[in-house]
Amino acid sequence: MFDQFLSKAAEMLASGQSFAIAEVVHFLKPVSGKSGDKAIISADGAIWGWIGGGCAQPAVVKEALKALKDGRPRLVRISTSSAEEEGVVAYNMSCHSGGTLEVYIEPVLPKPHILILGGSPVGRTLARLAKTINYTVTVVAPAADHASYPDADYVFPDLNLAGLKITPRMFVVVSTQGEQDEEALEQALLTKASYVAFVASKTKAAKVIQFLEERGIDKARLAQVRAPAGLNIQARSQEEIAVSILAEIVQLSKNQPSEEKASAMPPEKCIEAKDPICGMTVDVAKAKHMSEFDERRFYFCCAGCKQAFDKQPEKYTVADLTT
Repeated sequence: MFDQFLSKAAEMLASGQSFAIAEVVHFLKPVSGKSGDKAIISADGAIWGWIGGGCAQPAVVKEALKALKDGRPRLVRISTSSAEEEGVVAYNMSCHSGGTLEVYIEPVLPKPHILILGGSPVGRTLARLAKTINYTVTVVAPAADHASYPDADYVFPDLNLAGLKITPRMFVVVSTQGEQDEEALEQALLTKASYVAFVASKTKAAKVIQFLEERGIDKARLAQVRAPAGLNIQARSQEEIAVSILAEIVQLSKNQPSEEKASAMPPEKCIEAKDPICGMTVDVAKAKHMSEFDERRFYFCCAGCKQAFDKQPEKYTVADLTT
């Protein structure tokens, strides 16, 4: 089973998917999850593996998705006692049998991928610097080869992007510096990349952008071009320009949502309710268990909570049900 777990994680890493690893690190009977049990939670909330039954899974999935969003690990305790403790995210145990489960969640995010268009010294320096911090680097430039770009993961000897899979998470840097500027920037803007930087002066960039606008490139898309490329650190040398670009990419990569997360987001705002029995947060749109009482609707994390409510609905109030 552990071999299968490693194979699944490696497969998702190779395909560039974001996921979280959840591992049971402590338990108190009676619970179905035991120390060492592991699961992979994908960006759409699907679980592969085992970390316990239905009482634990909603809390683990919720915190795993949060971890994918902020990039931070967390320790989750699911227990009949919801006492707060520094460094621990506490949830009430909804199973009537009780017990305690502690789960450590670690997000696994794909490495940022930089696509460099053009064979300039700035591009070569950027490729070298990016590789030192373990980024994936692709270079697309006329006559480029691995000898001239030894640090790049992938090298393509022309400016044709047709055969490349370019996702919104990729960082595209146009560093042609006078060689096919218009063609390279146009191709970059026709991709799905959310970050497109152009290594050029303000004057040069304005002229190229005006040319592309006249060619019919959408104005809103042209407005997204970052030119001059990089953070304003008063860079003058080619090396300093490369540093400023990489610094900007590092900064943005910390907050940039992955393609999987973006596609997993619902089109409308998620509405949540609090289970009146155990206090667990329930996604109203996905709730499988609900009851109506006093012309109000109540949502539950499991059948056990619904059953307890239905026996004595008047015992519970509607205070703080909606979050």
